[in-house]
Amino acid sequence: MRQPVTPSRRGFARSMRADATKAENILWQALRNRQLDRLKFKRQVPLDGYILDLACFEVKLIVEVDGSQHADSQQDGVRDRHFEGQGFGILRFWNDEVEKNIDAVCLAVRQAAKGRG
Repeated sequence: MRQPVTPSRRGFARSMRADATKAENILWQALRNRQLDRLKFKRQVPLDGYILDLACFEVKLIVEVDGSQHADSQQDGVRDRHFEGQGFGILRFWNDEVEKNIDAVCLAVRQAAKGRG
């Protein structure tokens, strides 16, 4: 599923990994190194002109951690439909959901992945 990525897009993804939000870091610590059901998640993945917060290509699942700037975002809808058209499932969590209840977020990710595997 590898696709060519422009150097500028790759650099932008790298800088986003280095400057992740608190919620993104919390969720990444729970998902990294196959800690959740042995699923391989990658973070800040450039794909089709977008940067995905977290993605598991084994089960085609995208996990987004959103701040208030994403409330009622039409662009997010366009993006979600693009990836759903490619067979991806998409989960979106608010920053405070991740920060306050990581166990429930991980359970939702686990259930979504099982439904796709």
